[in-house]
Formats: sequence, structure tokens, C-alpha cells
Amino acid sequence: MSEETNREEQSTKKKSAKEPKAEMSFLDHLEALRWHVIRSFIAIFVFAIVAFIEKDFIFDSIIFAPKNPDFWTNRMFALLSEYVGVDALKINTHELQLISISMSGQFMVHMWTSIIAGFILAFPYVIFQFWSFIKPALYENERRHATGAVMYMTILFFIGVLFGYYLIVPLSVDFLGAYSISSTVVNQINILSYISTVTSIVIAGGVIFELPIIAFFLSKVGLLTPRFMRKYRRHSFLVLLIISAIITPPDIFSQIMVCIPLVLLYEVSIVISGRVEKANLRKLDEI
Repeated sequence: MSEETNREEQSTKKKSAKEPKAEMSFLDHLEALRWHVIRSFIAIFVFAIVAFIEKDFIFDSIIFAPKNPDFWTNRMFALLSEYVGVDALKINTHELQLISISMSGQFMVHMWTSIIAGFILAFPYVIFQFWSFIKPALYENERRHATGAVMYMTILFFIGVLFGYYLIVPLSVDFLGAYSISSTVVNQINILSYISTVTSIVIAGGVIFELPIIAFFLSKVGLLTPRFMRKYRRHSFLVLLIISAIITPPDIFSQIMVCIPLVLLYEVSIVISGRVEKANLRKLDEI
């Protein structure tokens, strides 16, 4: 009897490892998703309030810093220009002056910037909430392989944010802020235009750096394979170059500097896709 009982327990464990939790109704799923979304919005709102209160630090020390000559990236380019003897490498040598052209302009900028800062700061918690919603629908072995997904997504997102902030933003500010079609036209940059440029670049950098995670999940469901990525590698590089051209100033130097890490991310995605494919093949062999 004991041997039969052990066999039954082992078979039950195997089934539970292969089968997801009890199915929920559609309305139950909507209710669960609603609470995850609510908690995410609450986190964003709380961090937005913190950002709103700390406006001096958010604006003077972070958002407006890339346009100042003493910003880290600007100083590094200045040192590089002195080392190679090319003055054209110096960027943002003169501080860009900003203006506000509407009565409520600065207040609205303050509000929207606080919300965007709240989203960036709350990103790990937001990802955790959506992962908590998806996780119960996964098999036990799928959950095991996806362990650390929230951490990896958060790390890649913030690396992308820092990449956009420290490299793309200063280059964009220098090129677009100083660009002139005629000496009779004076650049008077609206504060809303400046901040929308900075925030869009930073968020785009964070999203683009999620490429390996996207490749992992697409490979997991069988929509992406390493063979496909290798076959269309040249086409993908062209797409990455176009993306680099969109989010950077229209000069070849900036595009190359942005395209190089994107190409590296693509190659890493091929490796990840290959490992996922091998894991899927092992599962099929076991079956």
C-alpha cells in the first residue's frame, strides 16, 4: 500500500507541475487585472508627488543639466576633443536658454514632468504588478525559467534610461539647440519642447533596451528563433540604424554611437533565443 501511495503522490506532483492553477473566469481575470493596474497607478502617483515636491532637484540637477557645459558628458567630449585635437567634438559649450510662452506653461510642465518621473521611478513596481498578474497562468517549469524577469527588465530599462540621458540627450540638445538655417533667425527654445525631447529620448532608450527580454518571451512562445534572427540580421541592422537616426540628431557620429549598443543587444538576443530553443527541444525530448 505504501508503494502505491508514493506512486500516486509522485504522479500528483508531476501533474501539478505541468498544470497551471485552477482557471479563473473572464470577469475574475478582469477584476484581478483592475487591482494590479490600480496599484500601479497608486505607485506612479506617489512617486509623482515626490517628484513634484522635489522640483528643484528634478529640474535643475537632472532635466536641465545636459544643456550645461559642466555636465559630465559635455566635459568628457571636451576632454576627447583636446586629446584628438578636434574642436568639433566639443558639445554644449554655451548654455542653452529656455523660455515659456504661456501663462500656465511652467505649471503644466511641472505637472507632466512629475508624472513622467513618477512612472520611471515606479517602473520596477509596475513591472512586478503585471508579472504578478501573468505568473499564475504559467506552468511551474515556465515560472522557474522566468525567475528574475522583473529584475532583468528593471535593470535593462534603467540602463537604457541612463544611456539615453547621458549620451543621446546631450548630443540632441547640442545639435538641435544650435542648428540654424539663417543668421536672421534666433533660437528661442520653448521649455515644453525641450522637456518633451528629453523625456521622449529617455523613455525610448529604456524601452529599446528591453529587446533581450522581448526576444526571450517571443522565443518562449515559438514566434522567434535564432535562425530567423541570423537570417535577417542585415535587415535588422538596417532597422536599428533607422531607429538610431530617429532618436538621435541627424549626424552620422551620433547615429553610430547609438547603433553600436543596439547591435550588441540584438546579438545578445540571438544568444538568448538560442538557449530558449534548446530548452524547448529538451522538453519535447522528455515528452
